[in-house]
Amino acid sequence: MSKQTNTAVSGDESEIHDEPHIRDRRITVSHIHGLVEERGLDAQTVADRFDLTASDVYHALAYYHDHPEEMRAVEVRRRELHEAAEEDPKIVTGPEDLRES
Repeated sequence: MSKQTNTAVSGDESEIHDEPHIRDRRITVSHIHGLVEERGLDAQTVADRFDLTASDVYHALAYYHDHPEEMRAVEVRRRELHEAAEEDPKIVTGPEDLRES
């Protein structure tokens, strides 16, 4: 019998990201959810795009739905960060903020 490993981990269990993400990757559960359930992309398409398995994508979606309070807290933190960045241009909210002008 094969052993099933949950590939989605919380930010508390990780040294590489502060929010739930695919184990050993920086791809967040929120991003996977947004692509599949908000934009309507096929799970296999998302898997192919990020060199994941379809199982990885479905584990991320399951994590999202199994931890609604944690995912709401992630969204609140993101919103607060973006609001603070409107006041302070030195706050980094994504990779585009690291480009030199």
